[in-house]
Amino acid sequence: MIDILGYILQQWTTGRKTSVTSKGWHSGNAVCCTHRGETQDTRGRAGIIITGNELVYSCFNCNFKTRITVGHSFNSNNRNFLNWIGIDDIQISKLQWESIKQRSVESSLMEHIKHEPLSFSDVELPKSAQLITDSDTKYIDYIESRGLKYTDYPYYITPKGMGRYRNRIIIPYTHQDKLVGYTSRFIDNRKPKYINNQQVGYVFGFDLQHPDWDYAILTEGILDAISINGLALTHNEIGDQQYQLLKTLNRTIICVPDQDKSGMRLIEQALDYGFNVSIPEWDTGIKDINDAVKKYGKVYTLMKILKSSTHNIIRVTMAKKALERKLRI
Repeated sequence: MIDILGYILQQWTTGRKTSVTSKGWHSGNAVCCTHRGETQDTRGRAGIIITGNELVYSCFNCNFKTRITVGHSFNSNNRNFLNWIGIDDIQISKLQWESIKQRSVESSLMEHIKHEPLSFSDVELPKSAQLITDSDTKYIDYIESRGLKYTDYPYYITPKGMGRYRNRIIIPYTHQDKLVGYTSRFIDNRKPKYINNQQVGYVFGFDLQHPDWDYAILTEGILDAISINGLALTHNEIGDQQYQLLKTLNRTIICVPDQDKSGMRLIEQALDYGFNVSIPEWDTGIKDINDAVKKYGKVYTLMKILKSSTHNIIRVTMAKKALERKLRI
């Protein structure tokens, strides 16, 4: 029986200057950056770690990440990474066949190991925060400009705050009905637009999900999630702890990236994690779910997302390339 992950690690370290961190990462110069239109890494900003029956490669230069699990077939990111570290297509096919053969009782058990549930600390809103009411027209006008209603979610405001804080809408983060953080969305057209108070591993929108739903829609932005009762990362990368939390939903996760350059990277990561990906063909000028809801309405937007949803790598790759042409990336 071939030690698949050990073999890959050996290929990574052979002929390459690497070091081992205290957490077990084998770090070295990244092999992915130049293949993704970025500059060559010369600062050892990539690494490999093996945990159980999984190997993770992560690059902090171009943010490429891929996960290889014994017992699973290789996806396109897996194959690209293996090519980049010097493993040819013939050997990759042999490794994949060996991986599938090792889909044993041990592998199955590893896949179903119970992870310690994430817990989040209680957080308090700013003392000056007050629940928005129908008389707070300045804030309501902004919410309605995003195609939403101020009654869709318990928004808070701080009209008596200092400086910019008079011009913010607070969106509370809850998990299992407990307040665990919040984001401030400023409406004064200055940057930063958002300031997040977010705990590691948190995914917005768990309390918006119904237990009898077969799928959950994962977005980047918090207003995208509120628009369709979805989930939000609040950034364009899926953290490992966020992934573990998402798995506890036990349903199909449909990742809908923003239709811009950063969204392209989220597509690759979603495929690595085994999520479905949906890249609807929106009209020009529509970048995200909230834009789509403003133009088409909630029902039509959801229908387009579901129709475009797939875990077929070929279909996702074709849709991604079509989008790249549209964006001229």
